[in-house]
Parts: sequence; C-alpha cells; structure tokens
Amino acid sequence: MLYSPQPMHIPDGFLSVLVSVILWIFSIVVIGYALRRVGKDLGERQVPLMGVLAAAIFAGQMLNFTVAGGTSGHLLGAALATILLGPWAAIIVMTTVVGIQALIFQDGGLLALGANIFNMAVIGVSVSYFAYTSLKKLIGEQKWGVFVSGFVTAWLSIFIASLAAGLELAASGTSPANIAVPAMGGIHALIGIGEGLITVGALAFIYAARRDLLQAGQTVQAGGKAIWVVGLGIAILLAVFSPLASAHPDGLEWVAEQKGFLDVAQGPLFEIIPDYVFPGITNEAFATIFAGIIGTLIVFGVALGVAYMRRSQKA
Repeated sequence: MLYSPQPMHIPDGFLSVLVSVILWIFSIVVIGYALRRVGKDLGERQVPLMGVLAAAIFAGQMLNFTVAGGTSGHLLGAALATILLGPWAAIIVMTTVVGIQALIFQDGGLLALGANIFNMAVIGVSVSYFAYTSLKKLIGEQKWGVFVSGFVTAWLSIFIASLAAGLELAASGTSPANIAVPAMGGIHALIGIGEGLITVGALAFIYAARRDLLQAGQTVQAGGKAIWVVGLGIAILLAVFSPLASAHPDGLEWVAEQKGFLDVAQGPLFEIIPDYVFPGITNEAFATIFAGIIGTLIVFGVALGVAYMRRSQKA
C-alpha cells in the first residue's frame, strides 16, 4: 500500500509563545551570521552543491522509515550537509528545507518554525560539525574514518536535537522534563541508527564518485555540471518514491500520543500543499509524487538562489 509522508516537525501548540519567540530570535541571529559567513567561505564550485543538497534532504525527509513499535523516523540530513559544506552553508541549507516545509507543506507550525530551525539547523549542524571534526582528528587519515565519523555524527545530530526538543516541551509546560526528555531521547536513539546508515550510504556514493567533496566546506576541485545534474536527478527520484513512506507516526508524534499531549497541537493558519498531497489530484500516490517533485524543485531553487546571491555580494 502507498502512503503520503507523515508530518514530522513541531506543530503550533506544543510550545509556549515565550519559548517559541526566544527560539525564533536565536535562530534569526544565527541565520544572519551564517549568511555573512557563507558569502566569505563558500567556494564557487560549491554553490550548486547547496541547491542539490537542499533538494536531496527535502526529498529524503519525505521517506519515513519504520523503526519499531509502530513508529517511524526520517532523515534529518544535518550531518551530511555539514560534512559536505561546512557549518555555515549547512545551516542555510537546513533552514531552507525546514522553512519551505512549514510555509508550503504545513509541516510544522509557523510560530514553532523558529524552534524547528533551531533544533534541526542550529543544533543539528553544530553537533555534526564538532562531532565530525573531533572524530576525524582522532581517527586520522584512515579510509574508513569518514564512514565511522559520518555514522556517529549523524546519530548524535538526531539524538541531541531530540533532547533539545524534549527540553523545549518541558520548558513550555507541555510535558514534564522527566517524561519528555527520556521519551524523545529513547525513540530517537533508534531513529538515529537509520540516520547513520543513510548518511554512510550517501558518503560511500560520494566517496566513489567525488572524493574531493568530503572536505567539510573546503574549496573543491572543478568537476563539470554532471555531478549536479545527477544529484538533482537523485533528489527527484527520491520524491517519486515518497508514497512508499511509512504510515506510522514519526518520533515526536508517537511521543505526543503516548504521553497524552497530542491533542494540544494546533492546525495551520492556511494550507497550500498540506501533508505533502497536492490538491486537486484524486490519486493520492500521484498527488504525493507531484507535491514531492514541486517541493524538491522549490527547495533547490531557493537554496541555489541564496548561494549565488551571497557569492555575488562577495564579488
């Protein structure tokens, strides 16, 4: 049976207004600084990679995978983006993905968007950067080092971000810390294994095709347009397979249901392509595929546009 992807980010209602506003302010400050650094640090050959990675992460997040006990997980992508682009460009990529998911697909609330950006773009990328660079120094130049470091980094990015979300729920009075934090950490420890395996698979493909990209944000060698065309093609292919996503609730929704605060979630203020199902198409599988392709192209265009804009301002 085919399914549409399940909404996966914090909805409005889960967090208090105060917590949401604080995380919005913090996220805006970090995004502003990241935009300044991207213009200075990003190499010309890496600009298209921002668009390709954003598109691939968006499409990959639509493919929820079953974990255990009627729960599903999905790709975060912060570790992969950080390894390939460095922290500042990765923050912009993740912000683009999460922002478009909220604005176009009503995945996550608008008031809670600052928290979702904070958890996935700021915390996810920060943890990924420090974990990956530290592990690479410890392991050295061993060929297997990039894969071990990638797996551990991906797992940590999911796990730490989930603990942050649990603390935010507790600070909002939605669920006590001694309930929300262990519940979020426990289920996302399992989801993190899937994140790690997906990240290692992606790194293995890149290692075979373009090993020079695995430089954590350093300027890469020239390589033509083929790699970017192939990358965007893979992202679109992932969107085509999105109806195969698990129908089980994702980690946050499962915790909310189990701990009794799912009913405090508030619906969106408006709907454009809600729940990744394009309106007006009666076949849900086709509606999901079309929505996924549209979203993939939008995310690609926005991330690419931001990257080129920052590069042109530097010049």
